[in-house]
Amino acid sequence: MGKTLVIVESPAKAKTIGKYLPKGCEVTATNGHVIDLPTSTLGVDIENDYKPKYITIKGKAPILKEIREKAKKADEVILATDPDREGEVISYHLANSLGLNLRDNNRIEFHEITASAISAAMENKRSVDLDLVDAQQARRVLDRIVGYKISPVLWKKVARGLSAGRVQSAAVRIIVDREEEIRAFVPSEYWNISAFLKKQGDSTVFEAKLTKHAGRRITIDNGEKSAKVKKELEEGEFVVGSVEESSKRRKPNAPYTTSTMQQDAAFKLGSSAKKTMSVAQMLYEGVELPEIGHVGLITYIRTDSVRVAKEAAEAAKKLIIEKYGENYWANNTYGKKGKIQDAHEAIRPTDLGLTPEKLKGTLSRDQYNLYKLIYDRFIASQMASAVYDTVGADIINGKYTLRASGSRLVFPGFMRVYNSSDDDQSDYQKDVDLPVLKADEKLERDHISAEQKFTQPPARYTEATLIKALEELGIGRPSTYAPTISTIEVRGYVTIEDRKFRPTDLGEIVTGLMKQAFPDIVDVGFTADMETRLDRVAEGKLNWVEVVDGFYKNLEKELESADSLEKVALPVVESDEICPNCGRKLIVKSGRFGKFLACPGYPECRHTQPLVDKVGAKCPKCGSDVVVRKTKKGRTFYGCKSYPDCDYFSWYKPSDQKCPRCGKELYYNAKGDSLFCQDKECGYKHKIEKED
Repeated sequence: MGKTLVIVESPAKAKTIGKYLPKGCEVTATNGHVIDLPTSTLGVDIENDYKPKYITIKGKAPILKEIREKAKKADEVILATDPDREGEVISYHLANSLGLNLRDNNRIEFHEITASAISAAMENKRSVDLDLVDAQQARRVLDRIVGYKISPVLWKKVARGLSAGRVQSAAVRIIVDREEEIRAFVPSEYWNISAFLKKQGDSTVFEAKLTKHAGRRITIDNGEKSAKVKKELEEGEFVVGSVEESSKRRKPNAPYTTSTMQQDAAFKLGSSAKKTMSVAQMLYEGVELPEIGHVGLITYIRTDSVRVAKEAAEAAKKLIIEKYGENYWANNTYGKKGKIQDAHEAIRPTDLGLTPEKLKGTLSRDQYNLYKLIYDRFIASQMASAVYDTVGADIINGKYTLRASGSRLVFPGFMRVYNSSDDDQSDYQKDVDLPVLKADEKLERDHISAEQKFTQPPARYTEATLIKALEELGIGRPSTYAPTISTIEVRGYVTIEDRKFRPTDLGEIVTGLMKQAFPDIVDVGFTADMETRLDRVAEGKLNWVEVVDGFYKNLEKELESADSLEKVALPVVESDEICPNCGRKLIVKSGRFGKFLACPGYPECRHTQPLVDKVGAKCPKCGSDVVVRKTKKGRTFYGCKSYPDCDYFSWYKPSDQKCPRCGKELYYNAKGDSLFCQDKECGYKHKIEKED
């Protein structure tokens, strides 16, 4: 058997895959793309069917040269890049650079780095999928045209250094539109009325919420009406009407896709999409385990499929029955959502024997936390539904109807290993007791409560909810969510406050101009439709040049019209700080790492200084204000305003409250929903009650 050269993308993957390949195979890595469009020019020949002008990426020539030399000595070259569109394009460029025949079966695809997956891939070689290549090439060309044709318009009409993007501009618009909804929102008053009742001779008090009047849903929108209803309820008699008992089942969620993994990691771990994907990539490519070596722990991480391989489902079934009992296993099926790449699998562990507990001492904290989420979610997806006994009773008082509800978990099912992060499942985490009630039974009133409430505006997007919105709207692909979010933040179009996105003045101005000049680029429906068209290119049903041409012809007209637009002036926000060099009032500016203060006398005066955001707490070391700061990578931390004279530092936001046990400072947890004392010996924690 001759020598075989296997080419992968990352050195880590090369190390892992090498142990599973037959003898005579050498593995080498490209370190990502080696061929791409140039960074300094458009790189697309618009007059010649949008032909891309590919070049060797700067710094990658030595890598490509080494691969060529190894390929010349090999009897066979196998392309084993990632099983997605970008991986297909990398294989395509490698084949062309190495002089391989694109019709030869020299491409392998695997979704997990295990012995069985690699063996199956080697037995099922295929040729490079040119339809996938065309789809990714079309996406690359479209994005390059948008960036290089529209960005100069933004420089001319707004400010230098701005950028537009087919996906990023739509994402910013979603955030801007939500902010406009919040500003336009007018709160409405309403009152919640509940009766707290008990059975005669029983001290157990339960709640019944007012729902109807004369058989119709009741809305109480002012204090006067609330007082009247409350008085009538207090004067009336409470009698049990109908009582219904039933059983409810709660099915487990499907195993993770890229999107749901990012959402859950944000919700449960406080992890950004970028960090989640970075850690997941490590778990996929492989980690070093004692006595085992380099092992890939999870399947491929860029997927929108919830499909599970038959072998994996059987392994889960065996584990569940052995550990929990046969009644805990269920043959669950999960439907497809929209257009997905079902050739992929859901994200799952590659070996169920490698439990999170076994790996806890080997994996880093971030790796362990994410691996445990993936492992538990997959096992739970193959388990039986949770079962609740529920009871509901209508309580009658004159013309008023109140509703009392109770539930009790009778079979935990999948909840033995995993509790969903979905908000609508929070009520299913606890039992709600209700005494045994019978029709026509009279009840005693303990008290009536009437609470004034106001409707709330729609919530700002978090990373998790923005990713969910992008996925539901069909904008972008699983691999684009994290870089899109990172880009719009780095560009200064949005900021993150209390873990929620807010558009900056710059983001709103640019979005407004884009709506006016390039409505298609920021139109959510248009962007989603383009993704569908690119999917059809991947299926071989559309020609990629025709797709790009249809887009560009319309863009050309918009570019011509954009010349007539007036230049938009960015608002100038003055601060109370005075420039120490020239005495002018410093103004607020936005940069790559957030807002800062600068002298308006630039370029004559170049003074800048950080814009401090006080958190309302005092430094425990020196008593100065604690302010929000950012690392060079954009991670938020909290430090003393007097730095470098004072070196106080915390990753957790300090509060202005003291621990009632030990008197030390209390800090907010990552989610901001509870306070805790950092003194481990004290261990004080306090849940913050949410306001409606």
